[in-house]
Amino acid sequence: MDIAIGRELGDFLRSRRARIQPEEVGLPGHGRRRVPGLRREEVAQLAGVSVDYYIRLEQGRGPSVSDAVLDAIGRVLRLDDTEQEYLRRVARPAARRASAARRASAGGPAVQKVRRGLRLLLDTIDKAPAFVLGPRMDVLAWNGLGDAVVGFSQMAPEDRNMPRQVFLEPRARELYLDWSAVAAETVAHLRLYAGNHPQDEQLATLVGELSLGSEDFRRLWADHQVKEKTHGAKRLMHSVVGELDMPYETLTVPGEPGQMLVVYTPEPGSRTEERLKLLASWAATAAV
Repeated sequence: MDIAIGRELGDFLRSRRARIQPEEVGLPGHGRRRVPGLRREEVAQLAGVSVDYYIRLEQGRGPSVSDAVLDAIGRVLRLDDTEQEYLRRVARPAARRASAARRASAGGPAVQKVRRGLRLLLDTIDKAPAFVLGPRMDVLAWNGLGDAVVGFSQMAPEDRNMPRQVFLEPRARELYLDWSAVAAETVAHLRLYAGNHPQDEQLATLVGELSLGSEDFRRLWADHQVKEKTHGAKRLMHSVVGELDMPYETLTVPGEPGQMLVVYTPEPGSRTEERLKLLASWAATAAV
């Protein structure tokens, strides 16, 4: 197993077992423990595998592992569906490399083009901020209201990346009122992408840049949280119209692997909806 991939698997398993207290799984919790959570021996016992087998798996030295074993470990560590799928991928580096090779032969994740039909669709969404994210959460396209809220057109092309904006742009802590939650969600999605694209050199460069520039990113990346970006809500503070309460929906783009359409969906009749109308009018006037 590749050393880096084995380390990723081991780090993930250690971080997950650290969350589980012995009492939660019916084990005695008394006595001194060098590390928080379950010991490797306890995970092995509860999953029904040998201690040596589990240790080799956590060290990245294990053989090809079956679904049954991964499912048993996932139950012990109380993984959710997204975490379980992530475990399957990082535990099988050969399959991940084959998948990465297929993507590379078809253009790979580095190819980031938004087809004309999707750009036209963005333009028809005139009552809600919307934008398209690509691999590594690069911002590929946006509509007018999305630009008025976030300011994509004012950014240098290389800075149009959500993780860079969240962790390296000081204004982000003013824009996102729940910055800590946004930061954790951003890293969790990026970590999930990393599990699916182990050979993505641009991702490695991005993670290195963020690690050097942000202590918060280093801490969150080391926590190994994984989360799929599907829907949620953010609170933003806009310099012109004030606070915006913004639920959002994230839709995968058919035929474009790695691309997502993100649409903010303010409640009808809400204060945020009225403020977005005001912002749209202000942006149209400013553009004249």
